[in-house]
Amino acid sequence: MARADKATAVAELKSEFEGSAAAVLTEYRGLTVAQLKELRTSLGENAKFAVAKNTLTKIAADEAGLSGLTGLLTGPTAIAFVNGDVVEAAKGLRDFAKANPLLVIKGGVLDGKTLDATEITKLADLESREVLLAKLAGALKAKQSGAAAMFAALPTNMAQLADALRAKREEAGE
Repeated sequence: MARADKATAVAELKSEFEGSAAAVLTEYRGLTVAQLKELRTSLGENAKFAVAKNTLTKIAADEAGLSGLTGLLTGPTAIAFVNGDVVEAAKGLRDFAKANPLLVIKGGVLDGKTLDATEITKLADLESREVLLAKLAGALKAKQSGAAAMFAALPTNMAQLADALRAKREEAGE
């Protein structure tokens, strides 16, 4: 690879690291081209899966301020750059790795924080962003409904108390 080509590759990797919400490093040794194509398809449109040389990836990661990835750069490395829902991409990688044990998730980076393989798996176990937002909305609605019921009960309770007091006075006057 010529020096200019290497510089271009490093610049592209650096821009991918800087422009992605997350990057997951994997080892793909033993996977066929068809399996890699299937993996790229399963990741969806929000993730880009690329094979990269470790030395160029190390340089690009260091330039992007992600020096924690150096320990993960051993053996053949492919990187999933995630631009959309990180949980969805992590699930796609985890599910593909279960079906194809030759894909090994090494670790990655999320918002500048280095993650190991177990943290990526935990991330994959999370529910999707939409489900979490729906649960939050439901919880907020429940709190509002409870508050509305409480505020509606105050005048009702006051009216019942006044009626009971009137009834007691009528009994005492008789």
